[in-house]
Amino acid sequence: MRTFVIVFALGALAACNAPAQPQDNAAARAAAAAPADPRLAELYRGACRNCHGSVETGAPLALDHREWDERWRKSEATLLEHTIGGFNGMPAGGQCFSCTADDYRALIRFMAGRED
Repeated sequence: MRTFVIVFALGALAACNAPAQPQDNAAARAAAAAPADPRLAELYRGACRNCHGSVETGAPLALDHREWDERWRKSEATLLEHTIGGFNGMPAGGQCFSCTADDYRALIRFMAGRED
């Protein structure tokens, strides 16, 4: 029994030094990301990043193709409609009160990793 406790304790300690999970890297990348255009970068930081830069919100992380590819296949028009009108946990307008439809399109393309 004593051996089991020692082995279990060593295993638990080893887990503390485990390398970062891919999801952690995706979240860090999403939180640090910003569109190249300064105006869009400000809109992203002021609204989109609040949800799309944090794993805890359940929103697809910006630049995470694992999360965006399936959504992108539904069409850019559908994503725009969901952004403007709201969808599931996405609030209408994404809390961006100064975004235009063109801004939304550009921000969606950025977050989905589909910038031209």
